[in-house]
Amino acid sequence: MRKTRILFILKKRDFDYGSFSRDVFSADKPTSGLYNSAYFAEKMLLDSGILCKLVEVTDNNFIDKEVHHFKPTHVIIEGLWVVPEKFEILRKLHPHVKWIVRIHSEIPFLSMEGIAIDWIVRYLKEDNLIVSCNSPKICEDLRDITQYIFKNWNQSKLEQKIILLPNYYPVSDYTIEKRDNREILNIGCFGAIRPLKNQLIQAVAAIKYANQHNLKLRFHMNGTRLEQGGANNFKNIQALFSHTNHELVVHPWMPHEEFLSLVHSLDLAMCVSFSETFCIVAADTVNQGVPLVASKEVFWCMDVSKANPTSVESIVSTIEKVLSPVTRDFFIERNHAKLDKYSQKAKKVWLGYFKR
Repeated sequence: MRKTRILFILKKRDFDYGSFSRDVFSADKPTSGLYNSAYFAEKMLLDSGILCKLVEVTDNNFIDKEVHHFKPTHVIIEGLWVVPEKFEILRKLHPHVKWIVRIHSEIPFLSMEGIAIDWIVRYLKEDNLIVSCNSPKICEDLRDITQYIFKNWNQSKLEQKIILLPNYYPVSDYTIEKRDNREILNIGCFGAIRPLKNQLIQAVAAIKYANQHNLKLRFHMNGTRLEQGGANNFKNIQALFSHTNHELVVHPWMPHEEFLSLVHSLDLAMCVSFSETFCIVAADTVNQGVPLVASKEVFWCMDVSKANPTSVESIVSTIEKVLSPVTRDFFIERNHAKLDKYSQKAKKVWLGYFKR
């Protein structure tokens, strides 16, 4: 039996996140959340003794070259970008490779991608091609859909064709910064600006909390990725702050290490999204020893950190709880422990699949 060799392949994005290729990747270049997810998994597998490589290609016509060069046993395609008919060609060229398409979205986000369901079903029809999901919920949902389409598949077949390969996060030690300036409140709400990220109501809640505590709010966001109708969302957020005494601080997309330094400087980060499979920004927040307000979509964090994404009052109340001087440090510690527990489980899932 050949020794396991895993090739992660990402599609080069139009937006300049920086290069994903391991040969030219530099820590001083911006990277996407999709890249970070694949990179964390790749590094964890390498540290566990499994040979891996992560590459970027312009489109699906360049996959063959990378596979021929690395000679993997498994190829993980990160995201939905390879047209289904391409796999028929690739399977003939590389008949001994196991192909895995990794889904990074729940059903609400997939609904924004017009090709999603059709392509996933067509992938599943291909021999030696597997669909993987990075959360248990989307894994279960896709199996439910599939059992009505492929009526002759039993449970074992479903579990072979649709597998769970969850996000892994490299948890590290953290330090809690003492906040000396009690007149300014720095809150982060990062990531691409999309309707499902729900940033406007989070901005409203942050302003309300700051007003209640007589604080000057500095609300930090990324402003360079406006996706799926996010431009209108961002326009409303800009208008909101223009009519207040508070400050909207817009950041460019940045290298991950630089982003972590920014997060570490905050009083609080918010990830009260409508849909998430994991949320790397939430994990970055917890790993930096910063209080977190999220939604139930960030399933791995403490319930006390979860707010109703449609309720300003719920979000404000959750901010009150996680910033309370009495419980703040305890909640940070517990969220960090829960992230570590989740990540160790994720590692076991990956190793269980590729080391069997």
